[in-house]
Amino acid sequence: MTFSVSVVVRGYELDVQGHLNQAVYLQYAEHARWELLRAAGIAQEKLITAGIGPVVLENTIKYFRELRGGDEVTISCEFEWGAGKIFRMHQQIRKLDGTVSAEVSVTGGVLDLTERKLVAEPAERFRALAERPDLLGL
Repeated sequence: MTFSVSVVVRGYELDVQGHLNQAVYLQYAEHARWELLRAAGIAQEKLITAGIGPVVLENTIKYFRELRGGDEVTISCEFEWGAGKIFRMHQQIRKLDGTVSAEVSVTGGVLDLTERKLVAEPAERFRALAERPDLLGL
């Protein structure tokens, strides 16, 4: 299942060329991932209580079209679950007219906050905490 959130590009996020600063794309992607977890019923407090937290191990961004102040975009999130300690997430930042501005590929895991190591089977850890595991592709 693909989840998405909307954001309007704010003036203070622009660079000297008048388009969205490259680092802000990562912030938009991170915001969408946290909103996905929240919508699935996994608030940060619930993660802390469980002693775990999601971590990004790698981000790759491909830029296609610039964004300017006032542009409204949707940021999608879609999990790809596999075996082992990591998962992948695919994200698109898309203008309202359907134009893809950027694609973000994420490799992530779930960190045990005490041991400071990745947990086995992150999908099962999320499934156990989620009220809406379907939003997580589970």
